[in-house]
Amino acid sequence: MESQKLEDLVRDYFRGVDGEDLEGIFQTLDDDCIFTVETHQIHLQGRDQISAMFQRLWDNHKSVRHDHFIFVTDPDTSRIAVQFRVTNTLEDGQQVFKSNSNFFEVERGKFRRVNVYMAGENTLSLPDSI
Repeated sequence: MESQKLEDLVRDYFRGVDGEDLEGIFQTLDDDCIFTVETHQIHLQGRDQISAMFQRLWDNHKSVRHDHFIFVTDPDTSRIAVQFRVTNTLEDGQQVFKSNSNFFEVERGKFRRVNVYMAGENTLSLPDSI
């Protein structure tokens, strides 16, 4: 997959996250995607677990925004790394800024694996039942 298409796929993914659009997110993720938050030992797989994670993120924040992307692409292996700023707006209006990095692996035009490295507090927490 060429570099620009990899970058566009990442932007589409974050557009879904920021817009609270699960269907938009799952246009970019393989149905059996493996999603890990490496810095907080979280391992999720598949639509149900990943959907629940995003719903918790949105329920716990007034809004989230990802921007200031810096991409490193490897079109030969369909992989992309991205560093970016995260702005989490809490329910009381307070803003929390983070610098995060994600690593994505693409198969058949969708993300097969997403590895997240997150600064600060874990905003992609697990429910007690997992």
